[in-house]
Amino acid sequence: MSLEIDPNQIKSLSPINSLNPENTQELIRKISATQVNAGHYLFKKSDTDKCHVYVLKGEIELVDDKKVVKLIKAGTPDALQPIAQAFPRPYSARAKVDSVVTKINSDMLDIMLTWDQTGSYSVEPLEEEPDDTDWMSRILQTRAFHRIPPANIQAMFMRMESLNFKPGEKVVEQDQDGDFFYIIKEGRCMVTRATPANPNGVKLATLSVGDSFGEEALISDTKRNATVTMLTAGHLMRLNKDDFNSLLNEPLLNWVDFDEGKKLVEAGAVWFDVRLPDEHKAKHIKGSINIPLIFLRMKANSLDSSKKYVIYCDTGRRSSAASFLLNEKDIESYVLRDGVDTAAQEDIG
Repeated sequence: MSLEIDPNQIKSLSPINSLNPENTQELIRKISATQVNAGHYLFKKSDTDKCHVYVLKGEIELVDDKKVVKLIKAGTPDALQPIAQAFPRPYSARAKVDSVVTKINSDMLDIMLTWDQTGSYSVEPLEEEPDDTDWMSRILQTRAFHRIPPANIQAMFMRMESLNFKPGEKVVEQDQDGDFFYIIKEGRCMVTRATPANPNGVKLATLSVGDSFGEEALISDTKRNATVTMLTAGHLMRLNKDDFNSLLNEPLLNWVDFDEGKKLVEAGAVWFDVRLPDEHKAKHIKGSINIPLIFLRMKANSLDSSKKYVIYCDTGRRSSAASFLLNEKDIESYVLRDGVDTAAQEDIG
């Protein structure tokens, strides 16, 4: 039986408490609460159904081979975290008393977190705009492009579309589906993001010739998290999503499984968790550093570029976006396939 939920209680749960208000409200509209009678199971040990489960009322026992290893009571700090959040489940979860729980699709939540945390642009003083004939050379000098096969770069330029825009015209709009990667050939653009307090948009950055945008929505397979508007008349080149992923993104991503990642770390690489601090605190790979994806553009320069980084999140979405950003800064990175749940139990902190 589905029950009404208290939005304020949902907003306090981790990592939901990090979402922006719009995404939080959208998530709340998609979920409901369910009563679980005493003695009934929420899930069994080794289940792989990917959902975040929280206890809203009552008490939940974590059971391992008929032995109760932990009791989680609604209203306590433990109840702010998802119950036994690992796949396959390390324990069974059983209602000790009549309880109320909510289940949230883990992939849906991860997409929202990725969307939320890829919305920040590093704002830098606008330099003198270079001659518009330099746009292609500027792109080719971008560090990330050094690792792309020459055939892919040639195919990219051949498949790009050329578009003209008028001053004030919107190139992409917040909440639209991500469909193209853009490079500015001529002109300047302004990046803005609408918030409840500023529905008309907060200015995030100004982009000029040779700058690119749009890649984060394509990598994370989510909607646009900002609007890009022409400040001047402009000439832009764009590449569709499929071509971007096959020609540019995939060649830059080094996927590894846990054993491969562990060998890299033993050889000097660093485990790099790009989830939120609460997620990292609840479960992380021992020895990992934690910089949330949302702060990575600002803090990437603090990383040691001489080291390699094995990036992880829950699924690979946020870590893929993080890897692309690090590649642009000439920092070698690897992406842990399927995320932190693939780590061996003895390596979890």
